[in-house]
Amino acid sequence: MGKYFGTDGFRGSANETLTAMHAYRVGCFLGGMPSVNGGRRRIVVGKDTRRSSYLFEYALAAGAMATGADVFLLHVTTTASVSYVARTEGFDCGVMISASHNPYFDNGIKLLDSNGEKMEEETISRLERYLDSAETISPATGDRIGRTVDYVAGRNRYLGYLLSIPCCSFRGTRVGLDCANGSGWAIAKAVFDALGAKVFLLGAEPDGTNINAGCGSSCPGALVSAVRESRLDVGFAFDGDADRCICVDERGKVVDGDGILYLCARRMKARGELEGGGIVATVMSNHGLIRSLAQEGISCRCVRVGDKYVYEEMQRAGFLLGGEPSGHVIFRKYENTGDGILTALKVMETAIESKCPVSCLTEGLIRYPQVVRSVRVKDKDAVVRSGAVRAAAARAEMALGEEGRILLRASGTEPLVRILAEGADEAACSAGIEAVERAIFSAE
Repeated sequence: MGKYFGTDGFRGSANETLTAMHAYRVGCFLGGMPSVNGGRRRIVVGKDTRRSSYLFEYALAAGAMATGADVFLLHVTTTASVSYVARTEGFDCGVMISASHNPYFDNGIKLLDSNGEKMEEETISRLERYLDSAETISPATGDRIGRTVDYVAGRNRYLGYLLSIPCCSFRGTRVGLDCANGSGWAIAKAVFDALGAKVFLLGAEPDGTNINAGCGSSCPGALVSAVRESRLDVGFAFDGDADRCICVDERGKVVDGDGILYLCARRMKARGELEGGGIVATVMSNHGLIRSLAQEGISCRCVRVGDKYVYEEMQRAGFLLGGEPSGHVIFRKYENTGDGILTALKVMETAIESKCPVSCLTEGLIRYPQVVRSVRVKDKDAVVRSGAVRAAAARAEMALGEEGRILLRASGTEPLVRILAEGADEAACSAGIEAVERAIFSAE
């Protein structure tokens, strides 16, 4: 990770650690790069519903136009739609203005290349050096100055693409959708309506400050209640930019990214679609998932946390399915990034095709007791490197026994240290977490 860009873009407090000038200079840098297709550079930009997203969208667009690029605005849309439009319509790159699951006062800039994939590290490193320098990029003049284009048509084409993927109708199903007052609030309902589902909508009244507030994939309690009280067949919760999806089965039980990977991997294997015979998960995945998949003859490779690392390993291994417990799930046959709405469609497809409720599809999934906690710190990297903290984590892991583990890592997007404890006993996991927390507070 660099000074500004982490595992999922440049993220920070709006107009504090991430400022309009940062966005302007990012735009200048992107606009000043040579076009991959020759001629004028074309950049497609989307944003979520945060109040500050307008500020950063306009600042970035101004910088890109000042250095000669044309900027195509998708307006409020999902990260996956920016990726889709970038790779299918000949754009040089894509930008998503969003802080994903973070609260409204944060924001972020996610950069995608012409293939709709996370921008390569070499380019990000050059951009970081530029942001910290006094360097300026030659301004465009005359007819070289760029322009903005209202490009809602691109978002509509993405919506049409989603509708083309399911192989069955959703007619007769009752589906809850929690859109986190974010990017998916209009698109998700439109897709499920068109496929015939009766939709019960939550988190669909964005006001610029309520994104992810008590709703969405990080807080699915309201969806759980809606599924139970309205006797829905299934519910899906997205995050601020709708690249995550958490499922709630018909009993009101939360099915996280591990559960989604399990049921989709089994279906893909049964259909002969699981190329390479395996999937990619991360070190945060429950080891019960790995064991459960092994019993089905499905291998699982674990990589460091971050959907970019999941995707890179999928490419290397030739796998078509991968993801994280948080709900980032990638179906590489269809897209190059996580897409919460597509994930929901694939879960629906699996349930309808199997004629089974979602709870039945996850019955074989083993889950070891696991406790995860996030600790806000001043210097996350220093804490993770601390000898005292690492020693405390090692002692806690030893106390959990042979099957236990402690994972300590710095968040790639927030000033947090995340601690995961997994073992045979939940109380022992909690005790291990508390021991590591005490060491962190002492180190701070």
